[in-house]
Amino acid sequence: MNRLHGVLPSLVIAQARPTNFNLPVTTMKRVLFVCIENSNRSQMAEAFAHIHGGDQVEALSAGSRPSGQINPKAIRFMSELGYDLTTHDSKSLDEIDGEFDAVITMGCGDNCPWVPARRREDWGLPDPKHMDDDGYRSVRDEISARVKALLGEL
Repeated sequence: MNRLHGVLPSLVIAQARPTNFNLPVTTMKRVLFVCIENSNRSQMAEAFAHIHGGDQVEALSAGSRPSGQINPKAIRFMSELGYDLTTHDSKSLDEIDGEFDAVITMGCGDNCPWVPARRREDWGLPDPKHMDDDGYRSVRDEISARVKALLGEL
């Protein structure tokens, strides 16, 4: 007699089924955040997409005319929330390829070239780089709320 026959039939049946049979299919979403310098708003938006979306989101950010550095204020105000923005780089849109589920521009107007996306939005958020601490935090928190809402809709 087969050792498993009659002893553990449910295991035999379970092993014959595909492992993902009744699991929901989830597809990683690709989101791109664009501003002019890629040093403040788009960097924080990318960070919040990582925070709120986890491993279900591939988040990138880029600039139409990148500054080449992350604004120290962005680093400081994201560190208040436990996020290390020093691991990010200021990138050009020329370094970005592929299609996205959403492309979000932030005040770059005509300086933001077209990138293939299923959804496009422009968030008319002010550039916080010259704002006082309270103003900067306000823009940061607005970005967080908008990213969370966006990810919930994708």
